[in-house]
Amino acid sequence: MREPIIVSAEIGGDILSLETGALANQANSAVVVRYGDSVVLVTATMSAKARTDIDFFPLVVDFEERKYAIGKIPGGFVKRGGRPSDESIVQGRLVDRAIRPLFPKGMRNEVQVVVLPLSVDFDHPPAVLGLIGASAALTISDIPWNGPVGAVRVGYVEGEFIINPNSAMSERSAMELVVASRPDHVVMIEADADQVPEEVMLQAIELAHLENQKVIALIEELRAKAGKPKAELSFYLVPIELKQAVKAFAGDAIKQAIQNPDKLAREAALDQLKEEIVVQMNTPPDPESPPPYEGRELELRMAVDEVIKETVRQLILEEGKRPDGRAPDEIREVRCAVGFLPRTHGSGLFQRGQTQVLTTCTLGALHEAQILDALVEEETKRYMHFYNFPPFSTGEVRPIRGPGRREVGHGMLAERALMRMIPPEEEFPYAILLYSEVLESNGSTSMASVCGSTLALMDAGVPIKAPVAGIATGLVYESDDRYVLLTDIQGMEDACGDMDFKVAGTAQGITAIQLDLKIPGLPMHIIAETLQRARQARLFILQKMLEVIPAPRPELSPRAPRIFVMEISPDKIGDVIGPGGKTVKRIIAETGAQIQIEQTGKVYISAPDSESGERARQMIEALTREISVGEVYTGRVTRLMARGVFVEVLPGKEGLLELRELSDRRISRPDEVVKVGDILRVRVKEIDHLGRINLTTRGLEQPREFTSMSTVAQPLRSMPHPPERRPAPPRPDRPAPRPDRPPQPPRGEDFPKPQFRPKR
Repeated sequence: MREPIIVSAEIGGDILSLETGALANQANSAVVVRYGDSVVLVTATMSAKARTDIDFFPLVVDFEERKYAIGKIPGGFVKRGGRPSDESIVQGRLVDRAIRPLFPKGMRNEVQVVVLPLSVDFDHPPAVLGLIGASAALTISDIPWNGPVGAVRVGYVEGEFIINPNSAMSERSAMELVVASRPDHVVMIEADADQVPEEVMLQAIELAHLENQKVIALIEELRAKAGKPKAELSFYLVPIELKQAVKAFAGDAIKQAIQNPDKLAREAALDQLKEEIVVQMNTPPDPESPPPYEGRELELRMAVDEVIKETVRQLILEEGKRPDGRAPDEIREVRCAVGFLPRTHGSGLFQRGQTQVLTTCTLGALHEAQILDALVEEETKRYMHFYNFPPFSTGEVRPIRGPGRREVGHGMLAERALMRMIPPEEEFPYAILLYSEVLESNGSTSMASVCGSTLALMDAGVPIKAPVAGIATGLVYESDDRYVLLTDIQGMEDACGDMDFKVAGTAQGITAIQLDLKIPGLPMHIIAETLQRARQARLFILQKMLEVIPAPRPELSPRAPRIFVMEISPDKIGDVIGPGGKTVKRIIAETGAQIQIEQTGKVYISAPDSESGERARQMIEALTREISVGEVYTGRVTRLMARGVFVEVLPGKEGLLELRELSDRRISRPDEVVKVGDILRVRVKEIDHLGRINLTTRGLEQPREFTSMSTVAQPLRSMPHPPERRPAPPRPDRPAPRPDRPPQPPRGEDFPKPQFRPKR
């Protein structure tokens, strides 16, 4: 193994080091990032040949989880690991969004960046280290790239900003902000926050941008020691003369087709127009001549797309016209509905223009929370949000497979936007699952999912802290002084514009941010203006939502399960579970409730209705109650013995009721007055040194109905005569009694006991 080249610097109170030259030397470049006990290997590899059959840049970023990094064996049967977790997909997208805008336009060589965490300590999460490593690997490699970028996390604890907070600080932090930036501009922002005001968020972004300069300087130091000259590649750009030819041939027709407010009609007209342009421009004037653009059909199609994009941008910048005719700060028509589905626990339908999302809310017991098998500190997640993007939402036909990276990323963004508004487990002990189904798509379905999720939660009766709405702001950028912000961007503006800046929040502040750029960076004054523009739009949308449902419903949906929480002594857990789980299984069978018992003594009861849950709670409470001398209980007769009966005073706890304590009159057998299953009121007479319970019925009025049988008897104390005894039938195996034997006198308290002489 070669000796590595190492550079290091202090970032956020810890030493960040970058190493290269020792590992993975067959990649174009490889960098090992060390921060605390976290170690991340990042490689960058580029194909030797360009792909001329495509019209996009083929970049792939893979974040590869290895459970050995946290000393953990993967769960389930497949110990090798399977499909990437949602967390790893989101972390890979984080790296992708930060580095993609800095590749040269027209690049067609395949590039793959692999982030491989080798060791993870939870005080130093690997996602940002992977981003730094990707920046360093691309910077020192021969792959063309206009970096480097730096990246840090920012927390906000008790009014103070903290760079790269540790795990304990992150739990107390009001925000989790990640910023990647170049020396001059910000490239990527991602955040979740607890209603942080726009001014505070802007200060955090500015602080992160300044701290990133230390990381950039460290990467430049590594480039000076180990950097390679950049490879000379062919970049596939559309020739200017070809774009000019398309404009001259069909510029007016393209401009007219763009200005159609209906998405499907506009796209259909543009698709037809593109085909006509390609066919007509490639048709030779002379049938015997070759086509003018023979072999350049892909290039000609790219030229038409470039002209469409430039026309959209020109209309916005020079004429202030958006494709659907709106003003730059105008929001499309907003419609909301709740209770849309009768059988779900909650549902919300949100529509903004031609973007429509239906979100459902399902409540369950805490044991139904998602088990996490990823490089994260938490083991379960009780609040989950899933986002689906079916092909019919855009009028397309394609097979429906599993969720792609886009679906996972959009779902996690909507989840983060509402995560801090979900009541804590102590106040609302439910698992919460949201499904957002995109029914129509024309821009910012993730933010529509945030709005639909808020409606569904409130419809289900979940007491969220505050309603949340979201909006996406676009940008057409020519220079720092010449640009136009577009509130509520639609699909064409997203495709032809330079930015997708998503901001979600409440009336008080921001709860989530995600910034995607196509330009190499965003100046701070545009970020500030975008945050204020997004706030105005958010307040407008919140008003529309609150007109439909002003607050969470006071009661949970009648179809939602009822959760009861109680505390018992840890010493009593065994009494509730019983031998082999017999006791708790009986409670479940009798009540239909599901019971989850923690080692701390906390018991969660999930029942289909309040009555069943209350009954299960009372049964558990009875199991854990202490028997006290003098207390009166209503119990069930479980066994008949010669000396008395056993009565179950509490579930699983029996006491002996002797014959003389069973009735005031003389009885010789317990079945003269009671039978198994009868209900008696008893008082605890004593508890001996072995814990045996002795009972009495003296002085207690008995219930008139014995619940175990279909007969009704008089109270025991009111019976004037003992029941008639039938003579037992003779048994053949015993001799008949001798007729000459005189009857024996009854033996009781009124007769003297026989005297026994001691043996000599």
